[in-house]
Amino acid sequence: MAETAKILCPQKTVLIPDLDAGCTLADDCPADEFAEFRNKHPNHFVISYINCTAAVKAQSDLICTSSNAVDLVKQIPKDRPILFAPDQNLGKWVQKKSGRKLTCWPGRCIVHETFNEEALIKLKLKYPEAETIAHPECPTNLLDLSDFIGSTSKLLKQTEKSQATTFIVLTEPGILHQMRIQMPDKTFIEVPGIDGCSCNACPYMRLNTLEKLLACLETMQPQINLEETVRLKAVKPIENMLRMSK
Repeated sequence: MAETAKILCPQKTVLIPDLDAGCTLADDCPADEFAEFRNKHPNHFVISYINCTAAVKAQSDLICTSSNAVDLVKQIPKDRPILFAPDQNLGKWVQKKSGRKLTCWPGRCIVHETFNEEALIKLKLKYPEAETIAHPECPTNLLDLSDFIGSTSKLLKQTEKSQATTFIVLTEPGILHQMRIQMPDKTFIEVPGIDGCSCNACPYMRLNTLEKLLACLETMQPQINLEETVRLKAVKPIENMLRMSK
């Protein structure tokens, strides 16, 4: 996301508290391997989820978010094959919702991959009145057990407008804090990871601590810098997204 800010605002200073605070989706889609994948699928319209590197954005025709992916895919001419990257789980869900066949890069988010299906079923049996809500980066078997699927912002809105008072939440658990602040009278239940671990908490997000943020602001380092040739290629699909989302 820091790279995206720099792509859109090259004249501004963009800081990040920890350069290692990346994303498994971005790590799962190296630009050189993605280029080879694209070459194997010529004439495909390339849509990349915003959680990818600037170098992958630069190889894309259109960038999407989990909020607008379905709508954007529906706008692509039906005679044009689509390549979707890097999250295959999101791609499968978008394919189902849009009715368009997608060729997906095999990337995944470790947070959403580690939720335990057995633990989810046990929670649903324990709290039969609860509404299960999930981010579309979750695997299909978990989405099939969910009552509502949507982006982080849509999950938050759903908990606000739903008549349910208890929610089983399948996404990065950091959002539960905001849900509990905004709706203190409702109950939000975190689903454990495989073998009962708490590994569904994103380790990358946890690298950005308050201490590192303070040091970052004091030193104005580390800064995000991009090669201008890459930035100019990467900004076009983002601008396409903004234009098509209006």
